[in-house]
Amino acid sequence: MRVTLAQTSPKLNRSNFDDVIAIINDVKESSDLIVFPELSLSGYLLQDKLFEDAWLLEELKVLEELSQEIDIIIGAALKENNVFRNASLYYANGKLISKHIKVHLPNYGMFEEARYFEGGNKFEAFRVNNKTTAMLVCEDLWHKSVHTKLKRLNLDVIIVLVASPARGFGDSGLEIQKKWYKIITEVAKECKTQLLFVNRVGFEDGLGFWGGSCIVNTYGEITHKLPLFQKDIQTFTIEE
Repeated sequence: MRVTLAQTSPKLNRSNFDDVIAIINDVKESSDLIVFPELSLSGYLLQDKLFEDAWLLEELKVLEELSQEIDIIIGAALKENNVFRNASLYYANGKLISKHIKVHLPNYGMFEEARYFEGGNKFEAFRVNNKTTAMLVCEDLWHKSVHTKLKRLNLDVIIVLVASPARGFGDSGLEIQKKWYKIITEVAKECKTQLLFVNRVGFEDGLGFWGGSCIVNTYGEITHKLPLFQKDIQTFTIEE
């Protein structure tokens, strides 16, 4: 299976949609699946801009059309019945086949998500391309109780969309990167599943996002990795 990790640098406006469409069109003939980061259609620090920039699902119909040629996973701020949600969307075979609403919304330090978004309440598995798959968004994977739920789902693939700011710079490297890699390799090994981790890059209002998107195999080994702090889009072949 050919998987494209789209480590992008979203802006705080709706122009991300045009960028996403262009990227998909560039890779659709050479890839089977493309994965974008958390809130890649919207930017991260939306705050009150949600009222202007959040998306209705019907505005994203072109992704359904494109998914007839390539599977698409994308992060978006959705407006549903006057409520805003931080969502991961999976498009395939010309339709939206799964939607995960971020359950654990951080609300400490630099994070204010719970102030603006309403969280989800479940983690679900779905079948696509003969694989049992689950999607999570960033903070969702930092909770041990979620790891237990994932193990019960008997998954083949876990996909994690992330917008992780860089913090903890030190002589031995970036501490937040170490913490994330420890989590994703442990989860992949515990669940005996492949794991796709896609983090964004770029800057927003003083926050810098570090990237480092990667693929982890069922043994908890990182087999493919994108660079830190730079936009990069690469396609890798992984075992079925």
